[in-house]
Amino acid sequence: MTIRHLTIFVAVADQGSMSAAAAHLYLSQPTVSQAIRELEKHYNGLLFERLGKKLYLTERGNLLLPQARSLIRQFQQLEELMLNQGQSSTLKLGSTITIGTCLTPFLIPKLQKICPDVRVHSYVSNTKDIEQKLLRSELDAGIVEGEILSPDLTVLPIIDDCLVLAAGKDHPFYQKSCIQVQDLAGESFAMREQGSGTRQLFEDYAARHQISVQTVWEANSPRTLLNAVLYDRVLSVMSLRLMKHEIQHNTIRVFYNQNGEWNRKFKLVYHKNKFLTPAIYELEKLLHTYKNIKLPTNMGILE
Repeated sequence: MTIRHLTIFVAVADQGSMSAAAAHLYLSQPTVSQAIRELEKHYNGLLFERLGKKLYLTERGNLLLPQARSLIRQFQQLEELMLNQGQSSTLKLGSTITIGTCLTPFLIPKLQKICPDVRVHSYVSNTKDIEQKLLRSELDAGIVEGEILSPDLTVLPIIDDCLVLAAGKDHPFYQKSCIQVQDLAGESFAMREQGSGTRQLFEDYAARHQISVQTVWEANSPRTLLNAVLYDRVLSVMSLRLMKHEIQHNTIRVFYNQNGEWNRKFKLVYHKNKFLTPAIYELEKLLHTYKNIKLPTNMGILE
């Protein structure tokens, strides 16, 4: 049994078929099939069973998968440590869409100034996707606002953030200084996509208060949602940090949830078995410099 065997096994588990794993690893399908047979012979039992056209892990395969990921991760870290010593290295940093819009474009140049030998590869997606890539060792660290579910990831809440309700000038809410939670019922909303931490927080809030809204826009782009608020008389809920320009120029009115139900933290996340490089330590220090958030004085209140 070798790292190569484990790498092929994990690829088959992730891709769901021998052919897809072969394409993913740039190998022939017979090579992948042979490696799985050798691994099953080594461990004296089937690792996959076929249902229809897809492969599913057996109980033995489920037992092996997290250990295989951990061993591959440790091997990759060893390779990086030894081969990149004294040379340029890469930090694969994931961030959620909110954070990738309002924070990481300013954070990365500061990090590279502190660590000039480190190249940062930035990947932006929603919380669910970032979590999966961290578990598969496709990212070294992530900065997210949503909930992380896996116990295999270390989560460090660092930066204060809050959601606010945004209304454009043409919306009746714009003229109000205070609205009630029940005022949201039946309103048209521009919402983030499924898998977004922002959307999950708002949907949990709506469920607790037993209100139903209409989702008429759905997008993974904060700018798209803001434009919908500005020009299509819809409401949206998003991070206060995304709307500094619009708030300063009074093109939208935002409402702060005074009960704190929309308060949250941006979190640094990495695998619990991750070898923490100096760049990751410096990243954590930089995040602390963004810790506090200042609330604007011209906000409305959502009670």
